[in-house]
Amino acid sequence: MSRVFALGLFYCSIFIGTGVSLPYMPVWFRAHGLSGAQIGIILAAPMLARIVIAPALAVWADGFRIRRTPMILLGLAAAACYGLIGVVSGFGPWLVFWLAASSLLATLIPLADVLTMRRARVEGFNYGLPRGIGSIAFVVANIGMGGLLAWTGPDLIIVWICVAGLLAAVAARTLLPPDPVHEGGERPGRRDRWRGVSELMRNRPFLLAVISTSLIQATHAFYYAFSALLWKGQGLSATVIGLLWATGVAAEIAFMWFLEPWRRRVGPEALVVIGGVAALVRWTAYAFTPPLWLLFPLQTLHALSFAAVLMGSLQLIERHAAPRSASAAQTISSAFSGGLVIGLATLASGALFDAAGVLGYLGMSVLALLGLIGAWRLSVAGRVGRAT
Repeated sequence: MSRVFALGLFYCSIFIGTGVSLPYMPVWFRAHGLSGAQIGIILAAPMLARIVIAPALAVWADGFRIRRTPMILLGLAAAACYGLIGVVSGFGPWLVFWLAASSLLATLIPLADVLTMRRARVEGFNYGLPRGIGSIAFVVANIGMGGLLAWTGPDLIIVWICVAGLLAAVAARTLLPPDPVHEGGERPGRRDRWRGVSELMRNRPFLLAVISTSLIQATHAFYYAFSALLWKGQGLSATVIGLLWATGVAAEIAFMWFLEPWRRRVGPEALVVIGGVAALVRWTAYAFTPPLWLLFPLQTLHALSFAAVLMGSLQLIERHAAPRSASAAQTISSAFSGGLVIGLATLASGALFDAAGVLGYLGMSVLALLGLIGAWRLSVAGRVGRAT
C-alpha cells in the first residue's frame, strides 16, 4: 500500500466521524429537546476548552517515543466518550461527554498533520493528497447519513460517531508508520516540552498567523451549527442538505488535489487573504436566503474560505515554529481555529439563531472582515520580510 493512500485512509477514519458530527449532532440534540442556545453551549464547550486541553494533550503526546501510540489511545478514549453520550440523558451529562469526546478526537487531526507534512517533505508527495482522500470520507459520511436520516431516527448519529472513534484507533495502529516523535528518538522531559509552548506564545509572527487564520475559520461556526436546521426550515430535504454539504467538501478536495502548483506560486499569506474575501462574500450572500440554484455555486467557495485558509495556515505555522515544537505549534493553531475562536463564534451563533435566524450569517461576515484585516497585515509583513 502506498504511503499516500495509507495516510489518506487514516484521515478517512477521522473524517467519517466529523462528517456526521458537524452537520447532524445539532439535529440529534434538537430531537432530544434542547433549544438553539443550549445546542450552541454544548457545541462551543469543547472548542473553548481546547485552548487549554489541546496544548496539554500535545505535550502529553510528545512524551511518547512513537507518534502513533498516543493517537491510538486518543481514538479509543473518544469512542468511549461518544458512546456515553447515547447512554446518559440531560443537558449537563451531554455537555460533559461531548466536551471530552470532541476534544479527544479533534486532537488527532493536528497530530496527523504533523506526521503527514513531515512524510510529504521526505518522500516528495503533496500533503493535500492524503488530506483530500480523508475529505472524501467526510462527503460519503455526510451524504450517507443524510439519506439514512430520511428513514431512520437520529440515534444512529451517535452509533456512527462511536464506531468512527474505534476505527481511528485501529487505523492509527495499522496504517501509520512508526515515526519517532522527535528526531533521533530522544524523549525530552515534561518541563522542556512546556518550555516550547511558552516560546511559541511569545512569538509575534506565529501569533499573528494563528489569530488571522482562526478568525476566518471561525466564520464557519454558524454554518456548521445551524445550516442544516435553517435549510430544513426552508423546505429542503435531508438528502439535498447532505448534497449541499458534500458540494462544499468536494470543492475542498479539488483544491487540495489539483491546485497545488497554483498554491505554491501564490504563497501562504495570499492564500489566507483570498480565503478571507471568499468568506466575506459567502456568508453575506447566505444571510439573504439565496435560492437553491445559487446555493450550490456558493458552496464551492468552501474551497477558498476553508481549504485555502487551512493550507495557508499549516505552512505559516510550520514556518514560524521551531521543528522541536511542531506538534505544539499545529495543536495550538488548531486549538484557536478549531477551538477558542470558533467556540466563541459557535456560542454566539446559538443566540444569533434564536434571535435573528438566517440573518445570523451577517455576524460571520463581521468576523471574516476582521480576519481579512489581520491576513492583509500578515501578507504585507511577509512581502517586507522577503524584500529585506
